[in-house]
Amino acid sequence: MRKLKFDAVVIGSGAAGYNAADRLYEYGVKDVCVVTEGRLTGTSRNTGSDKQTYYKLSLAGDEGDSVMKMAQTLFDGGAVDGDIALAEAANSVPSFMRLVNLGVDFPTNEYGEYVGYKTDHDPYRRATSVGPYTSRRMTEALEEAVIGKGIRIIDDCRIIKILVSDGGVYGVLGIEKTCGDGIGYVAIETPSVIMATGGPAACYYDSVYPECHTGSSGLALDAGAEMVNLSEWQYGLASTEFRWNVSGTYQQVLPRYVSVDADGVEREFLTEYFATGQEMLKNVFLKGYEWPFDVRKLSGSSYIDLLVYNESVIKGRSVYLDFTREPSGMERGFDALDETARDYLANSNALVPLPVERLKIMNPGAVALYKEHGIDLSKQPLKIAVCAQHNNGGVKVNSDWQTSVEGLYAAGEAAGTFGIFRPGGSALNSTQVGSMRAARHVAFFGRKERKNLFGELADRAVSETEKLIAATKGEKSTVKDMRVRYSKRMSRNFAFLRKSDDMANALKEIKIDKENFARDNKWKNADEITYMLKNLETLKMQEVIGESMLYAAQRFGSRGSAFVTDDGDFLGRNAKEENPVGRRVKIVVQNTDNGVKIVEQPVNPIPERDLWFERVWNKYQRSKERKE
Repeated sequence: MRKLKFDAVVIGSGAAGYNAADRLYEYGVKDVCVVTEGRLTGTSRNTGSDKQTYYKLSLAGDEGDSVMKMAQTLFDGGAVDGDIALAEAANSVPSFMRLVNLGVDFPTNEYGEYVGYKTDHDPYRRATSVGPYTSRRMTEALEEAVIGKGIRIIDDCRIIKILVSDGGVYGVLGIEKTCGDGIGYVAIETPSVIMATGGPAACYYDSVYPECHTGSSGLALDAGAEMVNLSEWQYGLASTEFRWNVSGTYQQVLPRYVSVDADGVEREFLTEYFATGQEMLKNVFLKGYEWPFDVRKLSGSSYIDLLVYNESVIKGRSVYLDFTREPSGMERGFDALDETARDYLANSNALVPLPVERLKIMNPGAVALYKEHGIDLSKQPLKIAVCAQHNNGGVKVNSDWQTSVEGLYAAGEAAGTFGIFRPGGSALNSTQVGSMRAARHVAFFGRKERKNLFGELADRAVSETEKLIAATKGEKSTVKDMRVRYSKRMSRNFAFLRKSDDMANALKEIKIDKENFARDNKWKNADEITYMLKNLETLKMQEVIGESMLYAAQRFGSRGSAFVTDDGDFLGRNAKEENPVGRRVKIVVQNTDNGVKIVEQPVNPIPERDLWFERVWNKYQRSKERKE
């Protein structure tokens, strides 16, 4: 076992991870390293949409935005802590401008205003983008900054354990290599760990997360950290042969929705459920603005998600977006559209025949992106499904992004800073604000000295891992088959359609699978060991996510992206009203010796803050003094 020591360790090499490392260095913590299982993997570098959105405080126009208004928007998402919402709003502009200064080319008009557009759940035009790969460009710019400072990056290393004792962090244990000669362990001693590992993507089969991203939220769960709002996810339409969100412009150009059955019969199935072609086209257009499934929109754009699910899962047909032909309802041309859709297309100079031609005008990069991955939208349909896209919950953090474990921080999607719904693109702002806040707290208030327990904790973790590895060695590998089984069960029972009885039964199966893990999961070649370990972590996360979802369904019913269908009518266009009581509480879950513990906690209100300059100035100066 190789042993290293750093003042701080960042796990993850995405937009949050690199920003955390870069900020630590700038705040004076120069003895820092980034640990990643794959520098070129992860969601930040490998995902996006038609024009991937970065949500920030408005910096253009005459709408009169403010920090408090943005904080209120985030807080109004429900189950959101007000102090975290205020921190994300207050640090939005400096975080955004830092990316600009690092070379991320966000567009401006000729006078330098960073113009924006409206995204889902956005009362202002706060959204901006550099194209389909906004988060990739952010990651590349931040990586350049990290490399330029000489910050160490440990690549091809999967962290398998956060070493904790008495509620505090002592370090991490990782696997650098697996081969016939054994396992290469690396133990890193540190008092401060920032987790920037994205959401628990491996949980779902129907997923828009890139296949190279699996998440590591289970590390914090095993370390004893509290989790929050794990019941609150975002689901939406995505292509499946190449995993990508089909939001925004992909919908606004009005593609045809078609399904193909086992006999090859094609149907434009939306026409069977909407009273008129105009109503259908209106809701397809709105799907661009309102891409995430939302129970409040079941009589509108989110009804389309249910119809796609009905065609694909219930009826067993393949569902596609077809950009090569006009949808039904367009027989009279653009006069068939409602005023909003027609004006949008007119303002975009896109009143031309065929969805693909409109897409080429409005967002040529969206067409080129699919062509880069072997899909020509001008010649072939795009297979789609309703997929998991983002966990609004995660590891519970405070407004410094520290978890309930001292010295352990979480930033980006790994942190549970959102609730029932959120503005589209706010996750990218959160990667920058959360990692900056975490780094600042480590630099000025963290790095406490601990007992000399690191070696003992590392040796114990290796011993426990070796026992599991020995128990799961087999003549035939089953680990990939088990991952598929686990993830399909999750997509079937714990996605956007939820039925209490089905979730309860699935949870019983998950508990049995945990008990029988070593019997069911067998690795043959050493390079499958980390895959096996990820299966166990995934099962543990599925259990706490499932328990949270069942609790929320029984306590609050349908809300956000969760449609509770205990009455069996999932095509009903009117869900029950959201329980307003649930908007101001968060669901906190934690693994204990007695099993999964779930409690409700009231959200923190948006703080009353001091805006008198002289008092703030003096307090700010004191806050910059590091603790001895």
